Amino acid sequence: MTNAAEDLRHAASTWWAAILNGFTRTDPLSVPAGILLGILAAAIILSIPRVTWRWFGLYVTFVHELGHAFAALMTGRVVHGVKIGLDHSGQLVSSGRRGFSALWSGFWGYPAPAVVGLALVWSVSAGWAGAAASIGALILLLALIFLRNFTGIVVALLSAVVAQLLVMFASPQTVSWSVLALGIALGVGSVRDFFKVAAVHTRRRSQLASSDAHLLAQASRTPSFLWLSGFAVVIFGAAAVSGCLVWGMLAR
Repeated sequence: MTNAAEDLRHAASTWWAAILNGFTRTDPLSVPAGILLGILAAAIILSIPRVTWRWFGLYVTFVHELGHAFAALMTGRVVHGVKIGLDHSGQLVSSGRRGFSALWSGFWGYPAPAVVGLALVWSVSAGWAGAAASIGALILLLALIFLRNFTGIVVALLSAVVAQLLVMFASPQTVSWSVLALGIALGVGSVRDFFKVAAVHTRRRSQLASSDAHLLAQASRTPSFLWLSGFAVVIFGAAAVSGCLVWGMLAR
C-alpha cells in the first residue's frame, strides 16, 4: 500500500509539474500554407459530412454546454448538472435569479466554440499554446463534476484524457500544432452549428423548442431574430479574427 501511495503521489507530482511547465512561453508557429490548408480541410471534413459530424459534433456540443455553464457561474448562478445527448442535444440545469443572469447563461452556448477556438488560435500566435493546453486540461477535469449522463461523461472523459496526455508527453511544437488544429476545428464547427440553428427557425420550425434563440426570445419577449443575430456577430466575428491571426502566422 505504501509503494502504491508513493507511486500515486509521484504520478500526481509529475502531472502537476507538466501542467505548470505549460505556462512557459514558446516561439509562435510559422505555418506553411500547405499545412494550413490541410488543417482547414480536416476541420471541414470533421464538421460538414454527417458521418463525421455525428462524432465531432458531440465535442462541439460539449463546449457549447460548458459555455452555458461558465456564463451561469459568472453571474452567480448555481450549476447543478450538464447532459449531452447522442443527437447533439444538450441541457444545463442551473438555478438563480431570473432576468439578466438567465439570459446571459442562455446566450453563451452557440458562440462558445467560436470564442474558445479564437482563444486557442490566439494562444498559438502569441506563443502561449502550452498555457492554453494546461488550462484546458484543468477545465476538462473540473467539467467531469457537472456531467450527469453517460454520453456526457464519456465525451468529457475522452476529452480530458487526450488533454492530459498532450500536456504530459507531447513536445511544445506538437502542443502548438494540436492547439491550432483544435482552434480552427472549433471555429468551423461553430459556424456549422449556427447554420443548423438558423435552419430550425426557417425550414424546421417543428424543432423550435430545442433552439436557444427561441427559448431566449420567449424569456425576454423579444424576436428570435435578435438572438440569432447576436450569435452570428460573435461567431463570425471570432472566425474573422481567427483568420487574421492565422494569416499572420503564415510562413513568408
